[in-house]
Amino acid sequence: MTNLLLYATTVLIWGSTWFAIEFQLGTVPVEASLVYRYVLASAVLFVWCVLRQRSLRFDRGAHVRFMLLGISLFGLNYLLAYNAQFHISSALNAIAFSSMLWMNLINARLLLGTRIDRRTLAGAVLGIFGIVVLFWPDISESGLTNATATGAGLALGGAFVASLGNVLSQRTQSEGLPVLQSNAWGMFYGALFTGIYALTRNVSFVFDPAPAYVLSLAYLSVFGSVIAFGAYLTLLGRIGAQRAGYAVVMFPIVALILSTLFEGLEIRQHVLLGTGLALTGNALVLTGRRQETKEQRSVTPASHRQRNASTIGNKSLANTARRESAAG
Repeated sequence: MTNLLLYATTVLIWGSTWFAIEFQLGTVPVEASLVYRYVLASAVLFVWCVLRQRSLRFDRGAHVRFMLLGISLFGLNYLLAYNAQFHISSALNAIAFSSMLWMNLINARLLLGTRIDRRTLAGAVLGIFGIVVLFWPDISESGLTNATATGAGLALGGAFVASLGNVLSQRTQSEGLPVLQSNAWGMFYGALFTGIYALTRNVSFVFDPAPAYVLSLAYLSVFGSVIAFGAYLTLLGRIGAQRAGYAVVMFPIVALILSTLFEGLEIRQHVLLGTGLALTGNALVLTGRRQETKEQRSVTPASHRQRNASTIGNKSLANTARRESAAG
């Protein structure tokens, strides 16, 4: 697949999953739907790992990380995101969830000590301002207890938990754990966590045989959780995290179009302004990170040259010492 096709696959699938979630809300409790989704997705990934002869055996420490990854990326964050959609449209949910992009940087700064440049900080502030503009008219009309405020709070909470999961994933990858197997185990543990949570709340594990529910579940499991993420990882490996990250900027636009066409979302002035500010903030965050990467690359060759020169100099001194010793 070409990079353009991989990018289009990621954006179109991730942008449409928010609309697909609408068909999961109803007869089947949210917790049960999430268990079904990630049991199916993890099973697909486990089978793929076996077919590709990827080892699925890891030590206890790795499994602890997989559990944390599952709770944050495939469990609690989606519990919050699914419940948010009871109160707000899929488009607003997607836009609020895209704030995960600048939350990643803030959490990476707090937890990993990663430096944040001014452009990135400005993008984060602009993104926050865009989210406020997007939801403020509804909140100001009915107060902080209305459905929109609840939905926005749940969506942002889900984005924050997912951001913590992304930082954990970054840490896990830096320790050498493979992405494919990490996701397979992470989805398994995410389903397990959600299942245990559902049992503590006496959730009934019913199933809706209606075509809309079954097809949306299959779409979210196979396309949204396996194919799109596989396309994104492939793209990330080819063009780098900064350029691949623009998928996070683009998928809310797809969600906005679908919500307008099928959910009757009104494109009022505050929606356009808030969406524009939020996505512009995301773009600034990404360009800021890319600029920082370029700066690091421009410095790296010089440091290499210094190390090489130092190494050559040390070797030269060592050779001279040996010659003098032999002459003596």
